Amino acid sequence: MGSEVTSEAEITVRRALELPALRRGLPEVITGEDGLDRAVRWVHAGEVPNIASLLKGGELLLTTGLGLGARPSEQRAFVRKLADRGIAALVVELGARFESLPTALVESARASGLPLIALHREVPYVSVTEEIHTEIVNSHYTLLRRADEVVRRCTDVLLRGGGAPEVLRLLAAFTGNPLCLEAPDGSPLYAAGPDDGGAAADADPLQAWEGLREKGLRVDVPGGGHGPDAVRARLVLLPVNAPLAPVHRIAAERAADLLAVVMLQSRQEEGLAARGRGDFLADLAEGRISAAEAPGQARLLGFRPGEAALLPVVMRLPSGLPTAAGWALLAQALREELAALGAPVLLGVRPVEGRVPLLAGVREGQDRETVAGRIAEALRAGVVRAGLDRPAAQRPVVVVGAPGDWAATGPGLRHAAEAAAAAQGLPPRLWYDARRLDIELLLWRMREHGEEGMLTDFVERAIGPLLAHDRTARQPLLPTLEAYLASAGRKAETSRDLNVNRQTLYDRLARISQLLGTDLDDPQTVLGLRLALHARRHTERG
Repeated sequence: MGSEVTSEAEITVRRALELPALRRGLPEVITGEDGLDRAVRWVHAGEVPNIASLLKGGELLLTTGLGLGARPSEQRAFVRKLADRGIAALVVELGARFESLPTALVESARASGLPLIALHREVPYVSVTEEIHTEIVNSHYTLLRRADEVVRRCTDVLLRGGGAPEVLRLLAAFTGNPLCLEAPDGSPLYAAGPDDGGAAADADPLQAWEGLREKGLRVDVPGGGHGPDAVRARLVLLPVNAPLAPVHRIAAERAADLLAVVMLQSRQEEGLAARGRGDFLADLAEGRISAAEAPGQARLLGFRPGEAALLPVVMRLPSGLPTAAGWALLAQALREELAALGAPVLLGVRPVEGRVPLLAGVREGQDRETVAGRIAEALRAGVVRAGLDRPAAQRPVVVVGAPGDWAATGPGLRHAAEAAAAAQGLPPRLWYDARRLDIELLLWRMREHGEEGMLTDFVERAIGPLLAHDRTARQPLLPTLEAYLASAGRKAETSRDLNVNRQTLYDRLARISQLLGTDLDDPQTVLGLRLALHARRHTERG
């Protein structure tokens, strides 16, 4: 497969002509002005007619012309063979054999596009060779030093607890181009861009991979085995924003060795693929991927819902659950549990935010409540399988949005993600409906935007005296108020929920009304108290 790689940082014919050793020969470019930026791999001096057979390509050939032949046909053949070999340029020193370059030689070089340079003064070839070779070695050292620097940064990231995605993003930033890590079967594991999906990103890395994968620079990530196990994955550098340079190949080859070590961890490929799908879902939620682009990119990730409606779901995990090493195991367990649903599902993970976003296809006639319950049960089972089960109050929160098309999916995912954050601390449920969490979400947003003081003041004004009473009272009254409001003021139902007789309830409600100086039968008062109880959850969080 072809790849586009430039000769950046290598010495060119133009640079060689600027060096003192050749400049003293008063060089004149006769033909091939457009080829002066060719890379010079080596310098060779020779006077034999068959010298082309001794060359490999990329050489700057120095000659006095003794091997060129006397007849025009010999001179044309001499130049054609050199051009076929792909040498960088032919430099002929005038005086020993020719006073001026033969017409046949010049015409053949011009027709072949070969840079032909005449030296009008004698120069010591050993000085030319030594000077250019030193320049080549120095340029190669510069390449290696630049590659070593990016690999050092990748190593630092790994030592600080980062993983393969962070290495891939550093490499993409270094090359200035998107790249993709492929599984051995050619499917994408993780795609990264130089701006990593930001609003100013030049090209979506997944789309770039689909369109340019055959032109990309491919580097194997070794697997440590033999045969099918010899390659663990493949890095594909994509020439989107600029051609790829040799230093990019060197850096990619060295980064591939780092990735091989990282990917020796169990199920690392599944973890990478899940993070790639999570990035796609996050970009969709934040509007970085349009509704028109989304179906094509989802298809590349293996999600083909057809005509089914898309159900956005977000699971938010408690802080510190799981550890960095546990995300791959969790992703695998969740995928296996969700596979039993028999419906198309696109599952991703977002370790930084502690979220698991997913999309599920809901066919016409399927009940949303039933599908949501089955998904929540599968997520719960996956968490247990991954060894992350916790007491009910510390379990992950699952929030389900409304089904819709691709245009509604992005906002639906964003709403579900925010609602999942706002739902932390609510009484445990198998899953929450995002549409019924809007009050919690409003209060959470106020807290996140620095309005916690305003919420605290509101809570203190509304139920402060009741909270102060409960701090010292043998019989707290706040549970009675919560049960009364939860039953919409139905006293018989409240009595049953609290397991107290009717008169005891009446006495407690009268005491609450006295403490707060309010009428519990007034609708505005009830609304304010309900909001205060919701707000209290957000003011008490760390």
